[in-house]
Amino acid sequence: SPALAETAVREKLPITVSAMDVDVDESVREAIVAIQQAHGPIDVLVNNAGIERSGSVEELPLAEFRAVMETNYFGVIRCIQSVATQMRKRRSGCIINVSSVAGRITSSPLSSYMASKWAVEALSEALAGEMKMFNVRVAIVEPGIIDTAMARRIGVPPSDSVYPQQARFASLFEALLKNPVPPTLVAEKILEIAESSSWQLRHLVGPSAAPFLQWRSQMSDEEWVDLYASDDETWYRRIELDFDLDTRPKSRLTTVGSS
Repeated sequence: SPALAETAVREKLPITVSAMDVDVDESVREAIVAIQQAHGPIDVLVNNAGIERSGSVEELPLAEFRAVMETNYFGVIRCIQSVATQMRKRRSGCIINVSSVAGRITSSPLSSYMASKWAVEALSEALAGEMKMFNVRVAIVEPGIIDTAMARRIGVPPSDSVYPQQARFASLFEALLKNPVPPTLVAEKILEIAESSSWQLRHLVGPSAAPFLQWRSQMSDEEWVDLYASDDETWYRRIELDFDLDTRPKSRLTTVGSS
């Protein structure tokens, strides 16, 4: 991004920022070739580009589902395929795919986003099995709720959905973001993986990541579905019991001054 390039110049960082649209084959090819010509073989690939669309399966347009998969899943494949051959031939390299705890659990209204992250998880696990024999490491980074623009958009309750799960999920994000976890935590984990020699596949990041997975593992599939299908008060009580967190929407009062 232009802002990132400006920061690199201002802080005199040895970073070259190149434009790339992961949705476009030619854009990815051109960017990778330019980087290799300028700096030599790529040692570490980090797939971090991602978008989200919020909405129920019924209400979210099919085009939005396609857009999410194009960036979050096919974009990852494009970038991997652009470096995998040279990494395999060199018998050296590391591919780090940024997924999410959302790649291990499901909930409305993020079905499109979660489906894309489940796809990235499956892709990464298969890729790890293919590349290890060529000494190329593959790692999956699974952040919990991190203080990003994306997370804050999810924390805004919808105004027009017939599904109550969307407002509940928004209130959960809003409550957790009151104690924000900075994106630098994810960056530090990525750097740690890149500089290590570890073959560990999955890496949870953030204080909410492990608790969410533990929460899901305590329930059967049917119990999980029943919880999300329950009434609002049952949902809020369960969140309060399991996480000691009151996520009930608070009234937004407007005070009008008198003169």
